[in-house]
Amino acid sequence: MARIEKAVQVIDPVFLDTPQYLDEQLCRALGGRAVTVKLETANPVRSFKGRGADLMLSTLAPGTPVVCASSGNFGQAVAYAGRARGMPVEVFVPETVNPGKRERMETFGARVIAAGSDGAAAREAAAAHARRHPDRCYLQDGHQAAIAEGAGTIGVELTRGAPGGADGPGLDAVVLPVGDGALINGVGRWMKEHASGTRIVGVNAEGAPSMLESLRAGRAVRIERARTFADGIAVHAPPEASVRRARALVDEIVLVTDEAITAAMELAVHTLGIVLEPAGAAGLAAIAQGLVPGDRLATVLTGANPRPEQAWRPLRASRREPRR
Repeated sequence: MARIEKAVQVIDPVFLDTPQYLDEQLCRALGGRAVTVKLETANPVRSFKGRGADLMLSTLAPGTPVVCASSGNFGQAVAYAGRARGMPVEVFVPETVNPGKRERMETFGARVIAAGSDGAAAREAAAAHARRHPDRCYLQDGHQAAIAEGAGTIGVELTRGAPGGADGPGLDAVVLPVGDGALINGVGRWMKEHASGTRIVGVNAEGAPSMLESLRAGRAVRIERARTFADGIAVHAPPEASVRRARALVDEIVLVTDEAITAAMELAVHTLGIVLEPAGAAGLAAIAQGLVPGDRLATVLTGANPRPEQAWRPLRASRREPRR
C-alpha cells in the first residue's frame, strides 16, 4: 500500500490522472447502469502500461540495460520509460506482432527482436537472452511487484473519484481486462483497502482463459493455444507470482467472446468516440454482455493500439443504422 501511494509521486505525470467519467449515451446503451469509464488511452503509449513500466525502471540503477518480452503495449511502455531514463531497451516480440506496435516501440528507441510465433516463445527468448547477458535486467510483465504497484495508481484515482463519475467506495464492481495480471492485482490491492465493498472482476478472452484456469487450479496453468484476436490479453500462462496475488485480490474472472469484444469496440466508437484495441475493450464487453451484476460499475479502457484492420471495423460499424 505504501509503495502504491509513493508511486503517485514517482511515475511520470504524463501517465497519471487519466480521464474518468460517466457518459450518458454509453450508460443508456448499457441498460441505464452508471458505468464509469477510465481512459488509459490518453498518454504517449496509448495504454495503462506506462505506469508500471516507469515505476519499475525507477527502481533500477541509471543506465541499466533492460530486456522484456511483449505483444506490444508493455514493450512500448518500457521503451518510452527507458528512453526518458537513459536505459537501453531490447524487446522480444512474436513474429505476428501488430506492426503498428512494433513501429512505435522502435520510435521510442527500443531494439525489437522477433522471436517465435507467439508471446510464450518471445518470453522464453527474452529470458534466455537475459541469462546470456547478466548485465541486463529482465522484466516480466506481471511478475515484478513494482509493475503491479504502478498499475495500482489507477485504483488511487478511482477511489478519489472525479466530477460526473462514481467514486470507488460507491462502486459495486471494477471490471478489468486480464492478461499477465499486473493491472488487476495493482488495482485490486488498493481497492480492497479503500473500497472493500467493491468487487474486483477480471475479464479473460474466451479463447485465452489462462488466469481463470490458474485461479481454479490454485497455480499458474498454461493453455496450449490462445485463440483470440485480443493479443493484449492472449496470455498462455500468467506468472506464478501474479496468480498468487490474484488469488487473494480477485473476486471473479468472466469470459468474453471475440464477437462480444468487437461489439464493445463498436460501442466505444459510437458513444465515446474512441477506437480501442480488442484487449482494451474486454471490460466493456463483459459489462455489455450482462456478466457483471451491479448498478454502479467502473471499467478501465486499457489500450488503443489496434491493428489497422481492427481499427476500421468499428469505424465502419459506427456508420450503420444504430442498433434497436
